[in-house]
Amino acid sequence: MKCYLKLILLLIMTTSALAQTGFKDQQLKFERVRTAYDQKWETLKKELSLAAAKESFKLYIAAYKSEGKLEIWLQPKAQQKYRLFKTYNFSAHSGTLGPKVIEGDLQTPEGFYHVNAFNPKSNFYLSLGVNYPNSVDLRRSGQQKPGGDIYIHGNCVTIGCIPLTDEKIKEVYVLAVEARNAGQQQIPVNIFPFKMTADNLKKYTVQFPQHATFWRNLQQGYVYFEKHKTLPIIHEVQRNYEAK
Repeated sequence: MKCYLKLILLLIMTTSALAQTGFKDQQLKFERVRTAYDQKWETLKKELSLAAAKESFKLYIAAYKSEGKLEIWLQPKAQQKYRLFKTYNFSAHSGTLGPKVIEGDLQTPEGFYHVNAFNPKSNFYLSLGVNYPNSVDLRRSGQQKPGGDIYIHGNCVTIGCIPLTDEKIKEVYVLAVEARNAGQQQIPVNIFPFKMTADNLKKYTVQFPQHATFWRNLQQGYVYFEKHKTLPIIHEVQRNYEAK
């Protein structure tokens, strides 16, 4: 019986390992992903080693619309806190401050999301899908169509997505593949209207008072991460924030 149980356990562990490493293998079947690895992976490995994230890591993406910045945060294996790894500039902007509400409004969403798609054959070189609309977005849109197809992608055009240059999306895409391949099933993508300091919140709510309540809610998650360098658990419907 003990040998049988050990065999079952070994099979489960082997299947799990194959499922994880298989993701990268599948992605490398695509020419653009192979090119991204050929051009970026050696340099990234050196930078990851310096960041103590050589073996494996979890990935968190934070985007700030007003500043036009996308931050890559890594949580190295066996560590509790995230560390800022790289910051990229948006290559274009769409809409204004405030959440996306309906299809065609050209707005970039604001809220707590995660990567829900890897697209190695994107019209914009490479792209990572964002799971807009979430439950908060759907409630806000009401009976109107909320739109969709929000991506972090290459090129320098956008109608609501977060565009980087092709060279930058290569790095972000490779890092996302590595995190997913190491077992991270859900990569958080938090999109904020701006760096949500008390001063910024006061400044921008004067210009956009209709978003004050929503932004104060987002600020809770922002402040928690800034203080602890760990991600809060987000309950979208109740809009509560808890420590992990």
